[in-house]
Amino acid sequence: MARERIYLDNAATSWPKPACVVEAVLKHFNELGACAGRSGYREANEVERLIGDARKQVAYLFATHSPEHVIFGHNGTDMLNVALHGLLKGGDHVVTTTLEHNSILRPLSELKQTHGVDVTYVSPEEDGRIDPAKIGEAIRPETRLIAMTHVSNVTGAIQPVEEVFAVAKDRGVRMLVDAAQSAGHIDLNLGKTPIDIVAFSGHKGLLGPLGTGAMIVQPSVVPELRSLRQGGTGTKSESDQQPDELPTKYESGNANVPGLLGLRAGVEHIREETVTALHRHTMQNTARLLEGMRTLPKLRIFGPENLEHRVGVISIQVESFDPHELATALDSAFGIQSRAGLHCAPLTHQHLGTIGSGGTLRFSLGVFNTPEQVERTLEALKSILK
Repeated sequence: MARERIYLDNAATSWPKPACVVEAVLKHFNELGACAGRSGYREANEVERLIGDARKQVAYLFATHSPEHVIFGHNGTDMLNVALHGLLKGGDHVVTTTLEHNSILRPLSELKQTHGVDVTYVSPEEDGRIDPAKIGEAIRPETRLIAMTHVSNVTGAIQPVEEVFAVAKDRGVRMLVDAAQSAGHIDLNLGKTPIDIVAFSGHKGLLGPLGTGAMIVQPSVVPELRSLRQGGTGTKSESDQQPDELPTKYESGNANVPGLLGLRAGVEHIREETVTALHRHTMQNTARLLEGMRTLPKLRIFGPENLEHRVGVISIQVESFDPHELATALDSAFGIQSRAGLHCAPLTHQHLGTIGSGGTLRFSLGVFNTPEQVERTLEALKSILK
């Protein structure tokens, strides 16, 4: 009899996917098979309609009423690169944090080397959250952008992006938010908090396929945000200039249609179930896992103690255990799948003091995890650590 797979790596990519996502991908492969925006026959028109509806579903989820300002790309990293390279130029100053994923850190490093962009890094407080006042203190006359994550992919700490946006708006500075770990997990209402650019992947909390991502760009940013790619859009083909209209200003070449149709289905599923209900389910399991872990010997938990300040991401270290060895033991003996290492966030591990000891072992829960799986995980940890 096959052993149950207990998947606790949802911060890397969510699994399993809802049945509607799988069906949407297969529908394109089996029935539609057409590109988006390239032809006029029935199946091509249906693909174009579905891609348009995917933009609407994402716009509705973030409470913004401009679907054309939803830009699709390859993944969250792709969208962050489009934002950072398209917005920044020589002489600009950026305020970011030590909590960032390499998807922000590496483009900024490249821009420092190639364009002379200056970067200030703000560290979190004791609870793993950024103090908005310290962001304000780091702003200078030449500050162009605040770029920060909404949720740490290492500790699960939710950052006060709404408060930081108020600081940015007051100081006349643009703001970019990496919502890779928050989209689909917690609400971000862009109608109330119109952050300039929000970028995210489609394959994590939004339950879509790998190879999908999006960013939402506020209208006032569009004239400032350069297009990094030029090519076929299916529009204004008589011109050798990239169209200025959205979304084609930032989308060239064929889209990942099967992936985007899957993403559409994933977002629709989330909207039907509601972010609030799905988050409640995940956090009930997270609370139990944290409660059980706190009883185990020689185990250190990172991130906020207050559940309202975190999502279902838990990083731990165990004395005398390398995180990779512990991950291997859990997988090989119990079928429990987690992730060990630095999680592409080196400055976070420098701040935590874990960069020289293999990083952390991360458990990230999703909407399809069960209380029974949590209990089996705790029993497995007890068995290994006894």
